[in-house]
Amino acid sequence: MSDQNQTPDSTDVDTTGTTDPTQKPMLGSPVAEGETAEKDPSDWVTGDEPATGPQKSYLDTLAREAGEEIPADITKAEASEHIDRLQQKTGRGA
Repeated sequence: MSDQNQTPDSTDVDTTGTTDPTQKPMLGSPVAEGETAEKDPSDWVTGDEPATGPQKSYLDTLAREAGEEIPADITKAEASEHIDRLQQKTGRGA
């Protein structure tokens, strides 16, 4: 029997929002005007988990440069929000 007639397994889930099974999600693709590729940290599924090591390390650097202190026991979402804010404050933002 040919592999073409098999039903998709969980690794073939369509995350593009389309019904076209041949449409694959692409990183780096242009985003339609008015849309954003970024998800609000408050909407993250893992946003309530503790901040990652790399987030804490980068936040430590940014906070020192900005002359601020940030609690170490923050969530991933809170860390992301602080990083965005401090990048703007320190001029490290893109």
